[in-house]
Amino acid sequence: MAGNLKERLKKSPVLCDGAMGTLLYSKGVFINRCYDELNLSQPELIRGVHHEYLQAGAEIIETNTFGGNSFRLARHSLADKVREINLAGARVAREAAKSFDVWVAGSVGPLGIRIEPLGKTSFAEARAAFRDQVAALVEGGVDLLMLETFGYVEELHQAVLACRDVNPNLPIVAQVTIDEDGNCLDGSDPESFAARLTEWNVDVLGINCSVGPVDMLDAIERVRASTTLPLAAQPNAGIPRSVEGRNIYLCSPEYMASYARKFVAAGVRLVGGCCGTTPEHIRAMKSALRMSEARERTAVRPCSGGAFGSSRHSHRGSLSPGQEDRQRRIHHHGRDRPPQRH
Repeated sequence: MAGNLKERLKKSPVLCDGAMGTLLYSKGVFINRCYDELNLSQPELIRGVHHEYLQAGAEIIETNTFGGNSFRLARHSLADKVREINLAGARVAREAAKSFDVWVAGSVGPLGIRIEPLGKTSFAEARAAFRDQVAALVEGGVDLLMLETFGYVEELHQAVLACRDVNPNLPIVAQVTIDEDGNCLDGSDPESFAARLTEWNVDVLGINCSVGPVDMLDAIERVRASTTLPLAAQPNAGIPRSVEGRNIYLCSPEYMASYARKFVAAGVRLVGGCCGTTPEHIRAMKSALRMSEARERTAVRPCSGGAFGSSRHSHRGSLSPGQEDRQRRIHHHGRDRPPQRH
């Protein structure tokens, strides 16, 4: 483990990894597989993905357990394997990280069902399902818990409560998913979900998946005005386009890197990527963050005449302004593989 995460976030931004499902699919794993089960049947494959992100400069890697709750696993007749799959996922990530000074985050996604009042599953049942998954991740040695891609804020609340049930001292990163207007699936806007997550005393709150970096930056700026908690931003690599039946993400590593700097300038302390992001994207983002840190150090260093350097430069990625505007007008919610961590 790299030390106290909360203290580190006060000093400088932390870089998370990118998509898991994108890489597994690119390596020939069909989308009808249970990707979480690969922790048991093909741990070397999962370990290899973790290692690629670590080599790219990720400081947090997430376990391959996004869909590791009993409701999602039941679709693959694996509901009785919650502990084994999550325990293995945590241990595989820990093994991959043992030669690196990084944190391992236990990935927890939504249950994939509707809970009350929209569905039959009660809050207590939802909380119990999250608790079972979180307990296995904690047993496996994760350093923090990454709650991600939640469209219903009350379901996220149950996941937060489950985390506190298992270990009240483990850091929680709680992230929602939004539409192009910045709202969650339940209609919560950035101001309201930021206020609720702040009230629940999570350690980091943020947004991941769903939209590309442009719309996410707009929402993050609204969140920043509504809370003093550290923020997280992990966008998709743009809005996907369907090409011959496949979702293709169009944002280049350079474009994502330019937005990594913009997120940090907007107050984000944990930055990474979701659907469509690869180790190449993370490597470019790492380089961009290092450059930004170097500029900040230079800016506060006295020059020979006693003045302080303070030059600012605008940065653009590989998309032109016109292309960026067109991308913002695309109204499409594709994901590279919805049931898994993207």
